[in-house]
Amino acid sequence: KEELEKLGEVIRKHDLYVLSDEIYEQLVFGNARHVSIASLHPEIQERTILIGGVSKTWAMTGWRIGFAAAPADLAEGMERLQGQSTSNPASVSQFAALRAFTGPRDSVKSMRACFAQRRELIVRRLCAMPGIRLVPPEGAFYAFPDVSERIRAARNGVTDSASLSDFLIDEARIVCVPGSAFGMEGHLRLSYAIGDKDIEEGLNRLEAALDRM
Repeated sequence: KEELEKLGEVIRKHDLYVLSDEIYEQLVFGNARHVSIASLHPEIQERTILIGGVSKTWAMTGWRIGFAAAPADLAEGMERLQGQSTSNPASVSQFAALRAFTGPRDSVKSMRACFAQRRELIVRRLCAMPGIRLVPPEGAFYAFPDVSERIRAARNGVTDSASLSDFLIDEARIVCVPGSAFGMEGHLRLSYAIGDKDIEEGLNRLEAALDRM
């Protein structure tokens, strides 16, 4: 919240608008709490375009439903552009999303608890691997370990996160996203949106591949 408040001061000072992607708002763990920047000040709310969807919280990735909330004048312009660009999603997807929004949240709660357990598993395993540093994730379902030390020690042509990702595909049959794709060289993004056994197997392969690198 403190970071958002400081960002809000910059936004107000320089007459900026905010596009706030809050699609993971329901998937937070431990003592972390989601805070929307639009909730901080009425003036910030008037400058915020909030976007979200159903693909994360309700695991409805293939239904292709997203939404936006914005000041009325902006929303009207957005509607005109969107209506002529993509028309509308399938009717069944719209009704399913409406049901998700308005129905019970029991499934969301249980899924969040499941992700929290998987988070503990992947954090414990990664932190036990030599040469890897990790800030435990507070939300979503990704770990973003710093593997720069292992890259520097590599002796087989691995020089950055992209070549490490290629190496892991070839040597371990595991798929990661290089940190360079997010502007953070020396990192890997690992998803734990899979079962515990698959997480364990993937981490076993990762550890063995890094030891061979």
